[in-house]
Amino acid sequence: MILGIGSDLANIDRIGGTLARFGDRFRARVFTEEERQRSDRLADPVASYAKRWAAKEACSKALGTGLAMGISWRDMSVTNMASGQPVMHLTGWAAERLAGMTPAGHIPHVHVTLTDDAPWAQAFVVIEARPAA
Repeated sequence: MILGIGSDLANIDRIGGTLARFGDRFRARVFTEEERQRSDRLADPVASYAKRWAAKEACSKALGTGLAMGISWRDMSVTNMASGQPVMHLTGWAAERLAGMTPAGHIPHVHVTLTDDAPWAQAFVVIEARPAA
């Protein structure tokens, strides 16, 4: 069953301006070390940061909170499988919120998809509850 859906559209140029203005302070506040390492080694790091920003916004919406109620930017992180498929990880308050919205006897699964076409980066997040086997 679907527990939540979220989407976000981020302007890559705006994220680039924020990165230029605040640099490491912004990176450290919003992104995990793994997200920073991955983004910084890509040909277009700004687009990667923008997609991850959009994914965090979309995830917070799917959790039904937006960026409120104690959720931290770094409570949500996006890594990639060897195939390149993005994977959303939740820790801290985001993980607690996910556990609280998951019905008994079910296991939550967070789906995420990312795309960009300058100047836009977009993310969709769907939170699903699957019956425990």
